Amino acid sequence: MPQMLSHSCWLAALLAGVFLSVSPGAYGQKPAGAGPRSAGLPDSPQPKQQAMVESSGGPTQRFIGYVSNKSFVFPDIAASEGPLPVSGKFKIFVNQSISPPYILASAFNAGFSQARNVPEAYGQGWDAYGGRFGAAMARASSTSFFSTFVLASALHQDPRFFPQSHPSLWSSIKYSTERLFVTRNDSGRDGFNTSGIVGTLAAETLANVYLPVSEQTGAKTAERFGIDLGWRFAGNMFKNYWPTISHSMGLNRLKVVPTPHPSTPTIDGPR
Repeated sequence: MPQMLSHSCWLAALLAGVFLSVSPGAYGQKPAGAGPRSAGLPDSPQPKQQAMVESSGGPTQRFIGYVSNKSFVFPDIAASEGPLPVSGKFKIFVNQSISPPYILASAFNAGFSQARNVPEAYGQGWDAYGGRFGAAMARASSTSFFSTFVLASALHQDPRFFPQSHPSLWSSIKYSTERLFVTRNDSGRDGFNTSGIVGTLAAETLANVYLPVSEQTGAKTAERFGIDLGWRFAGNMFKNYWPTISHSMGLNRLKVVPTPHPSTPTIDGPR
């Protein structure tokens, strides 16, 4: 467990340094997708439109979303507000399994484990690295299979991530942590993230079938589960900032994302 905690703390520290440099400022707004009446439609690298809505307290500014195609880098970033069909959940699982972050995270995990020589049963050398990398990819894919597709479909939960509109660093940390344990149901209401938590634990239990004997204990399973949550927090942070980062990088000029229609209404002018 100490290794798990040190690994998770290392991830949090790294993210804090990264996002202190890219955070657009203290814009803290209500998280998109944080409730049944939220209207978070982010998924693109280009923040586009906002609208005025009437409430009992008068006109309020409400985040509408990002107008663009689906994200190749993060397939689970929401592209629409409506419920996701079972076929959509299956597509997210497939796309996640081959997405760049999954591959890079597995490669990093394998390299880190190789440097520490854990599990020792793998040994050293390229063959050992290949074994560690394959095991990391299998764990990531099975986690997505159980969490994003099987349990999300059975429990009618939405596995997508709804980024905030221009979050501050602190609000993003809180939101990214919250979304580990809270998810949106197909009805649009928030609930406990049973599919995400139980699905991850199920994947790590399944991993005991193909991991070395030294890893097939309750303590090791719990350790891997905790590390998975740390990586998921890191992923949530990146996904929460991905539209802002991509917009700042000017990917729209490279035609990576479609140019929004000029007549799209805004209340704060073009960006």
